[in-house]
Amino acid sequence: MFRLLVRFCGLMLLAGAFAAAVVDGARSLADQRLALTTMGRALDYAFPSKFPLLQPFVEKRLGPLAWDPVLIAILSTPAFVDLAALGLCLFYLVRRRPPQIGASGRTR
Repeated sequence: MFRLLVRFCGLMLLAGAFAAAVVDGARSLADQRLALTTMGRALDYAFPSKFPLLQPFVEKRLGPLAWDPVLIAILSTPAFVDLAALGLCLFYLVRRRPPQIGASGRTR
């Protein structure tokens, strides 16, 4: 049941990545220049009142080094890259492990 839920979340993240890539592609074609939506801008659009509170929260709870080099890099990448990477990580975490060589596949 847990594996199904995590795989479903991974699939939704991959679908969101595909949708973000399509939106960025359509915007790039319309503007006739490359226009990518960063993850920070997407989160700001999604949560306009809560997103400004993210930086003080992270700096207070995790430290200022977690904000500046780590989260700034994540928030400045395109949204479809972040969503696809997170979705693929979830799929990788709950994958079925291949059977060990020489081990019996029978259950007793």
